[in-house]
Amino acid sequence: MKIRVERDALAEAVGWAARSLSARPAMPVLGGLLLTVQDTMLSLSGFDLEASTQVDLEVSVGQPGTALVSGRLLNEISRALPQHPVDIWLDGARLSISCGPAKFTLPTMPVEDYPRLPAMPTVAGTVDSALFATAVAQVAVAAGRDDTLPMLTGVRLEIDGDHLTMAATDRYRLAVRELTWVPSDPSGFSTQVLVPARALSEAAKSLSHAETMTIALSAPSPNAGSADGEGIIGFTGSGRRATTRLLDVQFPPYRTLLPSDWSSHAEIEVAALAEAVRRVALVAERGTPVRLEFTSDGLALSAGGEQEGLAEEQLEVAYEGEPLATAFNPSFLLDGLGALGSPAARMLFTAASKPAVLRPLAEEATDDYTYLIMPVRLPS
Repeated sequence: MKIRVERDALAEAVGWAARSLSARPAMPVLGGLLLTVQDTMLSLSGFDLEASTQVDLEVSVGQPGTALVSGRLLNEISRALPQHPVDIWLDGARLSISCGPAKFTLPTMPVEDYPRLPAMPTVAGTVDSALFATAVAQVAVAAGRDDTLPMLTGVRLEIDGDHLTMAATDRYRLAVRELTWVPSDPSGFSTQVLVPARALSEAAKSLSHAETMTIALSAPSPNAGSADGEGIIGFTGSGRRATTRLLDVQFPPYRTLLPSDWSSHAEIEVAALAEAVRRVALVAERGTPVRLEFTSDGLALSAGGEQEGLAEEQLEVAYEGEPLATAFNPSFLLDGLGALGSPAARMLFTAASKPAVLRPLAEEATDDYTYLIMPVRLPS
């Protein structure tokens, strides 16, 4: 194996392929990146048995061959190389790298011990990459981080014809985003799968520079009912491919949590409310809520108390309904405000003790994004 490649292109490709590598691989070979050269194309692959990444890179000089080296080390070296063309060749059991005055030799691992990468599933459809990345970011913010509750660490992906819905919850908030896409089957199909939130976020973000993204599913069933599918989901765009195993657990019936009517609502400026929440939360200890009191005169925010420090702030908002006092975890509230993607929003209430809903407010406003947040019980 022997290649010559541009330094920046190599560093970007290695960095992307290394995204799937575990910091603590179950086997040494799973910490490696597989380099495969065919004609003038270099493929870099990473796989941790759950998620895989593969990127193709055109090289100016190429001799076929394969090599498996430490992904962490290759990534660090690639980013540190000077601005010169990079020569890489296999010399026995070592991989040599030469770039201007810099030279490295890395030990290789046995290629025959490296597991076979999962095949890309059947193409399900395509979607605008930037739109999909934005939608995933809006939803994944509400996904749980506790691996002991795997059903809460995923993003529910529901496909119904050209309609795609994503949802995530950690029991304290719920985010739902709807968008349209182009299914590969003109007649459309319906299915529901649960994708690990972290893997979905990384794939969507890293492929957002492509004009469109292809989504593939292992076996999209025309009538999947309410069961989350098993198998693999894949994403491709601009010569990059990523796969991840689907979560084989049942997602909570989230639609029952969404209220259908409201007793009051407020129209807010997102940036102004976010800044006010950050300020008053400065005196709040970890886990302490920020109190919000809505009246026809506006919004009063407060946090803390006489013993640990007290913060108060008044904010002008348009509010309709009976006076209402509620409280929220400030981090969860800020996550929702940051995910709205709109300068103004509507905050909807059924009761002070019931979940509140945030939705974007704009001239072209739709109900395509909903962020539901549970209130924190106020002391009586």
